[in-house]
Amino acid sequence: MTRLPASAIVPILLLAGCVAPAPERPPAAPPVATPAAMPRPSPPPPALATPASFLLEGVARQGGLLLGIAPPGTVRMMLDGAPVRLAADRRFVIAFDRDAAVRSVLSATLADGTTLTLPIGVAPRAWRIERLDRLAKVPVPSAAFAARRPAELARIVAARAIDGGSEGWRQRFVWPARGRISGVFGSQRIYRGEPGSYHGGVDVAAPTGTPVVAPADGVVVLAAATPFTLEGRLLIVDHGHGLNSAFLHLSRIDVAEGQRVDRGDTIGAIGATGRATGPHLHWGLTWRGARIDPAAVAGVKGP
Repeated sequence: MTRLPASAIVPILLLAGCVAPAPERPPAAPPVATPAAMPRPSPPPPALATPASFLLEGVARQGGLLLGIAPPGTVRMMLDGAPVRLAADRRFVIAFDRDAAVRSVLSATLADGTTLTLPIGVAPRAWRIERLDRLAKVPVPSAAFAARRPAELARIVAARAIDGGSEGWRQRFVWPARGRISGVFGSQRIYRGEPGSYHGGVDVAAPTGTPVVAPADGVVVLAAATPFTLEGRLLIVDHGHGLNSAFLHLSRIDVAEGQRVDRGDTIGAIGATGRATGPHLHWGLTWRGARIDPAAVAGVKGP
């Protein structure tokens, strides 16, 4: 039975006192209470994850990589709205591009429909920027380059889409070659206010023939024995879950496509093939298209 507020009851009582009493009537049957319709509860908002919900290892920063364990019962994970692959033991890997926004959101959907969300602050980095008071020299592509390049890019895209089932993403990475660091990740030149493309990997300078080893377990998804126009002899190794390494300018390749390699296996040798000014290894690391700093994964001390 609905109760009226006291402010509504008082005027009704005052009015009743001013009216003559009515003749008595037989008592009416007591009213039957009708239960009020209960409003449908709105779905609960996503719960904010606590440290006990997600376990993360690594530093969340631009060009960085994190390993993690999802909350128990997780059936689906997303990073900024894109799906994240989960292993059977709920482990996963995520990474942040060189130009990643300073905030990301990791979410896990549990079997009961509950959604846990974890805001992640992505630390910005100060990149090595060189400002030049001149225009960039843009080489005019030759007809031969224009004819070959589309097929080369298509092979690279197709190779990076292959999931060879490797578990190398779980491992601690090692440097693939010994030598001097001649180029750092993220460095960039700006020509009269116009930014040029940034350096998407780490360069290790060493004599031609210096061995190159696999930084982690993986599957060879591209082995370009015929040098590409820019990358030269190019080797791409899939480490699983969207993480892969690219090795550029090799003088030789010692493995074949589809071959499984273990961390530390020799896979090729440093060279100067493709567009290179001298013998060195360019090591690039990507996760689902995001470029990652190899030094942040293998250790800043270098090879």
